[in-house]
Amino acid sequence: MSAAKSFRDLKVYQTAQEAARLVFEESKRFPREERYSLTDQIRRSSRAIKAMLAEAWARRRYKAAFVHKIDEALGEAYETQSWLDDAVDSEYLSKESFDDLNRRYDAIGGMLSRMIDRADDFCKFAPDTDYRSVIREGEESPITDH
Repeated sequence: MSAAKSFRDLKVYQTAQEAARLVFEESKRFPREERYSLTDQIRRSSRAIKAMLAEAWARRRYKAAFVHKIDEALGEAYETQSWLDDAVDSEYLSKESFDDLNRRYDAIGGMLSRMIDRADDFCKFAPDTDYRSVIREGEESPITDH
């Protein structure tokens, strides 16, 4: 497996993106009176995971900042599971849809936890590294002088 060159290359990002898409599709069927409460909350928390992963990727220079953002993404994954509980309890989600989404968010939580445990693998360079100038072996710089 090659090293990720972008947050979009991370399996956890791709999994979170697909899960957020499924949450959005399922939430289209929620009652209108839930529009500004459950529907909005579950969509926001599910989408926040991938946004925080992107932010964490940009903050890899500082391990503590990276871990903090991944930890926030983990919190959003668990928050999404809490909203899923409300949706199934209110019979807005079928048991099958709930089980599928809940399994996906369990997997996302596991991947995020492993990222925290392995933060050094993601934050490889010294704190004073200018990531804009880091060129990986076999790559050309996208930055030119003209």
